[in-house]
Amino acid sequence: MTTETLSTSISLLPQIGSLFTGKLVRLAAAQADDAKLQARWHNESEFLRLLDDDPALPRSVAHITRQETERREHHGNDRFEFMIRTLADNTLIGFGGIGARWNHRDAWLGIGIGDPAYRSRGYGTDAMRLLVGYGFRELDLHRITLSVLATNPRAIRCYEKVGFVCEVVNRADVYRDGQRIDVYTMGLLRREWEAQQAQS
Repeated sequence: MTTETLSTSISLLPQIGSLFTGKLVRLAAAQADDAKLQARWHNESEFLRLLDDDPALPRSVAHITRQETERREHHGNDRFEFMIRTLADNTLIGFGGIGARWNHRDAWLGIGIGDPAYRSRGYGTDAMRLLVGYGFRELDLHRITLSVLATNPRAIRCYEKVGFVCEVVNRADVYRDGQRIDVYTMGLLRREWEAQQAQS
């Protein structure tokens, strides 16, 4: 193959964006001082109650650091975690991760936008698109799954924008403040994601 033929072949390849950089945010490695800000987020009850269905409990810097170390030790080759930073000024605003099950080529995805100033402004949706793209492009997954409380409509809208579909409703699954809350399981298949990419 000549150099000219090779150049032509390369130019015909689909042009794909960065794995880690979106329009508003980028996926970044954790830095040593990130745990301080994460601990501050984990001391806000609203954030903790939207993040998952565990009992809300403040977390210290030491606890966050220890938890991250334990996850790396126990899930080293099937867990992929990122910090979410703004492109404009490199501000740390959240985190996201994918936990893969290689035998099924599927994964559970989780995300948290810790800084309330960056919620409902498109940052979470941009980060979700990056995380999903990483799962399908880099990890070669077949499907990605997540769960969300029915009382978190902002997150549900975000996930639907990225292409997730509600597949299961666990009725009255969580009990908070005297009320039973549904939990939605949402999924996105590779073929659905590819169809979206073709349209865009």
